[in-house]
Amino acid sequence: MTLVRRHGNWLPSVFNDLFDNDLMLRTNTGSTAPAINVKETVDGYLVEVAAPGLSKEDFNVRVDEDDNLVITLEKQEEKKDENKEVRYLRCEFSYSKFQQTMILPDNIDKDKISAKVENGVLSIDIPKLSEVDIKKAQRLIEIV
Repeated sequence: MTLVRRHGNWLPSVFNDLFDNDLMLRTNTGSTAPAINVKETVDGYLVEVAAPGLSKEDFNVRVDEDDNLVITLEKQEEKKDENKEVRYLRCEFSYSKFQQTMILPDNIDKDKISAKVENGVLSIDIPKLSEVDIKKAQRLIEIV
């Protein structure tokens, strides 16, 4: 007879065994990434990034050399008080950086992508090319 040891929480140990190895990268559990929504409409795509407390100066949105959409967020904050009569034992500061790269579909108008920050949300509007513009972009290559 073999003794079997039972744990009340066997499920977490199974996942720990599967994912706790050198092949899986460990990340800082204190870091968080903003939530991102991507919507498709008839006229284009809308990317929404949750950004409470951030301003447009904290973001960089660009299309890279491989025609990918790159969203970068960087926020540095340091709280200082210039009161000379008080000696602080603790001074708080924070630094956040996030980057997301998204592959853009072929049917978009890269020149008309726009972005705005409003009510704590970064909204990126990615318009689709019209059928006429898609046909103009295509060209017949003559075979000689």
